Amino acid sequence: MALSYMADKRFTNGLRTGEQYIDDIKNDGRRVFINGEQVEDITTHPSFCEAVRSIAALYDISSDPDNRKLMSFISPKTDCPVNRIWQIPKNIDDMYLRKFAIERWAEETFGLMGRTPDHVAGFFVGWASNPKVFETEENNQMADNLMRFFEVERDNDKYITYTIIPPQIDRSKSMHQQDPSDLYAGVTEETSDGIIIHGAQMLGTGTALSDYVCLSQITPLNTGDENYAINVVVPCNAPGLKIYSRKSYALSGSSTFDYPLASRYDETDSLVVFDNVFVPWEQVFVFKNIKICRDQWWKTSAHSMGNHQAQIRLCVKLKFLMGLSKRIAEMNGVINLPAVSSLLGEMASYAAMLEGLVEAQIATSNEISEGVVEPGRQALYAAIVLQAEVYPKILNWMRELCGGGVIQLPSSYLDFKNPEIRSDIDRYIKSPEYNSEEKVKLLKLAWDIIGSEFAGRHEQYEKFYAGPPFVAKSRMYQAYDFKGGDDLVKSALDGYNLEGVNRK
Repeated sequence: MALSYMADKRFTNGLRTGEQYIDDIKNDGRRVFINGEQVEDITTHPSFCEAVRSIAALYDISSDPDNRKLMSFISPKTDCPVNRIWQIPKNIDDMYLRKFAIERWAEETFGLMGRTPDHVAGFFVGWASNPKVFETEENNQMADNLMRFFEVERDNDKYITYTIIPPQIDRSKSMHQQDPSDLYAGVTEETSDGIIIHGAQMLGTGTALSDYVCLSQITPLNTGDENYAINVVVPCNAPGLKIYSRKSYALSGSSTFDYPLASRYDETDSLVVFDNVFVPWEQVFVFKNIKICRDQWWKTSAHSMGNHQAQIRLCVKLKFLMGLSKRIAEMNGVINLPAVSSLLGEMASYAAMLEGLVEAQIATSNEISEGVVEPGRQALYAAIVLQAEVYPKILNWMRELCGGGVIQLPSSYLDFKNPEIRSDIDRYIKSPEYNSEEKVKLLKLAWDIIGSEFAGRHEQYEKFYAGPPFVAKSRMYQAYDFKGGDDLVKSALDGYNLEGVNRK
């Protein structure tokens, strides 16, 4: 039986270990389904266990006393060190401290896990930075609920994911116009103790691995959609919550050698079904309020903080791709060809561009609420627009560098165990500085990020990370400083007339 977070709340030293994380989610009653069956224990199931270990490794990094300065700050509630992913930034220095901690975690997964605990923690940091947005004229109960939850989860270092997009059923209709009207996750009943949620939501990336799932809406809502204008959290083992995972790329990988990335970093994506899930009032932060449901993203730093984390992670991922591309060119003996060095230079220019935009987000940090800063939105949305275009380009350039080498590879690591096969592999699949095993290992690593199912998912993920490209471009339009350009145009027009130059 799942408890509300208040019933189970405890203040620890704030720095969760990997072992504690695994113990907390092991056999906890969560209902995760894959391949037609319910998973008994995600910490041991082959579809999820390596991803669980990858998340546990992050917690071990942040709880390591040797990383205390990098990965933690002091909780104002307990005076104990807590994970820096929960730090509300007061100035540019705090923004850099958060960046360094997020970057360290991203390096551990090569930027391949997009919904690690620091992602949604960034959204909660944004909400907690300006809780007044959650207040109404009637009361501030929802804001109080949010701040209490934030403090408990910060001081216990919990893992929260979110589902903030409705399923793709009939996007031509509003949520309340669907048939039946409870297809999308929303409120179907109110009680004195809480509310009942029924319906489904996507895209539950990492939900199978997390402690809590946050349910809200980032898509525009219309009059009549009030039942869906919510922000709530529920434990992932809440009665009635069902997590339907897509195909596991980890399970389909034959070995770590053959699929070194998919086997360890497939965080999975899920359809999350709320089958009459009870949510106590203390876990409700927005309730049937379309305006607040919209404002929580744009009038707090939630969207900017969560996406800033994503851009830091993406830069680490691009560094990984650039290092891999350079090694492939070196292995094939073409690194010094002008065409290849030029291609690598063009690829590097995009990676450096995005790194520069992350720096610009910090450098242009501005106050979003009293004593709290957020990343500069112009640089943030510029990076998001580029993300959708740059990532597929770099993958295509990597394919050019690899050529047919990533296709003509041994079927699996078992080929190396057969003496006859190995003899031919050793003779024909090698490079001057790489023996057969080293070459195959490198090219299989490349294939897992440019050609496998895991790779295809990542390309789709980065391309539509912030929604359809036109949405990201619309946000860029809103964030860009057009006034500065308009002032220049006005100055130019004021500088001349029919008689010539207008001298002042």
